[in-house]
Amino acid sequence: MFGMVRPCTHRLTDGLKTEWMAHLCGLCLALRSDHGQFARVVTNYDGLIVSVLTEAQAERTEDSRRTAGPCPLRAMRTAPVARGEGARLAAAVSLVLASAKVRDHVADRDGVLARRPVAAAARKVALGWDRAGARTGRELGFDTAVLVDAVDRQTGIEAVAGAGTPLLTVTEPTETATAAAFAHTAVLAGRPRNMAPLAEAGRLFGRLAHLLDAVEDREADAASGAWNPLTATGTSLREARRLADDAVHGVRLALRDAEFVDDRLLHVLLAHELRQSVDRAFGTTTCSHQGHGQQPPHGNPYGGAGAPGPYGSANPYGGGQGMPGGGVPGGPGGPGGLPPGFGGGDPHRPKPRGFWAGCAAFTGLFCTCRICCAEEYEGPWSRKKREGCCHKCDGDCCPGCDCCCPCDGC
Repeated sequence: MFGMVRPCTHRLTDGLKTEWMAHLCGLCLALRSDHGQFARVVTNYDGLIVSVLTEAQAERTEDSRRTAGPCPLRAMRTAPVARGEGARLAAAVSLVLASAKVRDHVADRDGVLARRPVAAAARKVALGWDRAGARTGRELGFDTAVLVDAVDRQTGIEAVAGAGTPLLTVTEPTETATAAAFAHTAVLAGRPRNMAPLAEAGRLFGRLAHLLDAVEDREADAASGAWNPLTATGTSLREARRLADDAVHGVRLALRDAEFVDDRLLHVLLAHELRQSVDRAFGTTTCSHQGHGQQPPHGNPYGGAGAPGPYGSANPYGGGQGMPGGGVPGGPGGPGGLPPGFGGGDPHRPKPRGFWAGCAAFTGLFCTCRICCAEEYEGPWSRKKREGCCHKCDGDCCPGCDCCCPCDGC
């Protein structure tokens, strides 16, 4: 919900950290200004990239920033925040996609949404967000129907997907939605020639978001019996990693074909932090500047210390060769069978929180800085143990582009 591009602020220079926070706060305040206080709960890290993209293509003006008042999430400090069409487009896209997320939770009867009165209220909120996002989209010349259509098609594709279905068939609706949003930033910035390369970058960004979400939720989905694209299609983690690496590289190539006025923050987010997101999702411990796709010393990028390879005899997912978990169709780990190593789920594992409870938990974690600085905290929705993104950072993770990005300018 709150995004895969979560940069450690120690990897940003002071100037870029200020810019990143300006776009994050700008998205939050655009949601409040156009759609009311409650809409601010859909603020997310990936959504602000739409705002960053728009500004990177346009000349900076005095009106592109304003000073916001004190906020508890900024320790009651004022700050410059981004404003303008980019922030409003990011807000519209975030609202529509968050609405789809709520409807998905209602359909799955997650948590308190299994109760009819709560589900009815959630549907009403989602419908309001749909209308609000569509209204802002029309004002900006962006038809949010492409996002709604993508969400609707996603449900149908998942219903018929099974073993042997190409994983990219499942990710296509997400790719289409993000491609449309990225491409429209070129329209807002007055650079129509950028539409094609940014659409390609958006398509691959959407693919990556879908892939990493599937990888991170794989164990939890298996334990709860929820649908997961990797398990449903029988896609191995090795193949998922290959697709993710290709998507990161493709985003870099697409951005090279676009023209920007100032792309420093954009480059950090979409060239460097995407690689960090992939490493984080797959359990890779190396920093992105140590080499593209480099594995940790023990040779297994998926977390099984001492294993000779990703799916050798020490497979951390509980099976032998072949499919993830060593399963066969109809057997443990295979399509139609129980997930590997779970056998109905761990009765001692806490159940994932519902949408609203997760929002409340996220607010508490964010306000107390545990998401950033805690050694360990419980994920607000999944309740999986996670590490604070900065608690091990020594402040010198990514001192410069020449060190981090040996890609001839990406």
